[in-house]
Amino acid sequence: MTSRERILKTINHEEPDRVPRDLGGTESSGMTAHSQFNLQTHLQITQDLKVFEPYQYVAYIGNDLKAKFKIDTANLTPEPRDWVKRTNPLGFNVLLPAGWREKPGDDGETVVHRTDGTVSARRPKGSYYFDPVNPPLQDVVDHGELEKHRETIFSFDYPSFADEPIQNLQKRAEAMQARDDCTVFNLCCHFLAAGQLLRGYENFMIDLMTDESMVKKLLDILIEGYCARIDRLAPLLHSSVDVVLLNDDLGTQNAPMIAPSLYRRLIKPYQKILFKHVKKSFGAPILFHTCGAVREFIPDLIEVGVDALNPVQISANDMNPAELKRDFGNDITFWGGGVDTQTVLNKKTPTEVMDAVKKSVDTLAPGGGFVFCQVHNIQPDVPPENVIAMFDALDQCSV
Repeated sequence: MTSRERILKTINHEEPDRVPRDLGGTESSGMTAHSQFNLQTHLQITQDLKVFEPYQYVAYIGNDLKAKFKIDTANLTPEPRDWVKRTNPLGFNVLLPAGWREKPGDDGETVVHRTDGTVSARRPKGSYYFDPVNPPLQDVVDHGELEKHRETIFSFDYPSFADEPIQNLQKRAEAMQARDDCTVFNLCCHFLAAGQLLRGYENFMIDLMTDESMVKKLLDILIEGYCARIDRLAPLLHSSVDVVLLNDDLGTQNAPMIAPSLYRRLIKPYQKILFKHVKKSFGAPILFHTCGAVREFIPDLIEVGVDALNPVQISANDMNPAELKRDFGNDITFWGGGVDTQTVLNKKTPTEVMDAVKKSVDTLAPGGGFVFCQVHNIQPDVPPENVIAMFDALDQCSV
């Protein structure tokens, strides 16, 4: 089977010839540049680390690694026209979008500025990742003011540095299609996270409880912008895109991030509109990324059109994989949950990693509806030997 056939078959809840594999098909299912550098060094692979998601410092998975580990996915994310080489603070080189201009800040930190000069991202000294700072709508006090910020809202969360011509995006998608990769296109759309990042986390969480007019006005403008984005991109990409990625973290480690009743009143209606428009325009299944303890939301996500769920954070409360498969396995594909990255992939022996992988496959793969990947990105503290063990275990699985 081709990679495309393999993944689409499992999303249709049929068993393919083997368990499909994702590594790097999304910005939340791959490797940080640091972990990939360690792995490539271990395997004596020399390949540029192209960081396409600089907040998390996530790099594309190179062709050598994809071939070695039999990866089925291809990542279609909006890109910059130009890439520049930079030396990471840990001493290795990466390629970064030219528009992502890192500069030294105070106390050894690294900062990134918007075009107006304000700092948009900050990486503390010794840290691996950037934090978004200075949310652009943090000072808005009345929902009527949001009309003045339509351009800012319309552009969320399409990367500001992604200035490639739309025809380049189309050509990249067609090249992936020609290779029979399963192409996952990131539309860069959120609702809850959009409010948190545009208004500020604290502001928007308070908005949800006290200012429904602010929430609805912001989401009304967002959905208008998202639908316009889809109408612009879908005519060029629909024949080359196999899966559409949408994101919105709804859970924490221990519980839902917001009350399910609040989600159903203020967030879910917008998801329903967006997801329906995505399916009509692309004719492709939806992969939805949401971290944390989200079991309570799964019936809602199925109802609004989600076909596959990522990352299936099996270490979070109430996310037991056997129970998830039993209760929802006929209606949604689990795209993740292959091995925990918080306590297993980073801390256990290669043999223990292999045992965990085999257990997940035995639990989630029967009957289709399972795309293997680890829970979220492989972090810098994961030994290369454990990454290799993860895929060695998959090679040994018969399901």
